[in-house]
Amino acid sequence: MKTKVLSLVALFLFGAFAVFAGNKTEKIKVYGSCGMCKDRIEKAAKSVDGVIKASWNKETKMLELSFDDSKTDISKVEMAIAKVGHDTQRFKADDKTYNKLPACCKYQREKTSVKKDKK
Repeated sequence: MKTKVLSLVALFLFGAFAVFAGNKTEKIKVYGSCGMCKDRIEKAAKSVDGVIKASWNKETKMLELSFDDSKTDISKVEMAIAKVGHDTQRFKADDKTYNKLPACCKYQREKTSVKKDKK
């Protein structure tokens, strides 16, 4: 009986470890300026398969992500965010998409060497 119980406990622990082993938390800079930006940025991030949680802070411009790194990576999330009009550290939103943002969502665009998002 003890052997069966210990086997079940070991199996449970192994399963729990396997489920959480691929989860990763990262912070990335995403440019925006208001609550509508927050909603748009978080929605874009969560649309990427493997993203578990996305929370953008308006003051710090930092997006905290929890994701399964066996399903996605930071670049895929940043590309999805750039596609909805927000620049990140590595990807710049297309000018046409940025210009379609509401006036309250316009932010000071950084002059950086980020890659243009390819549609």
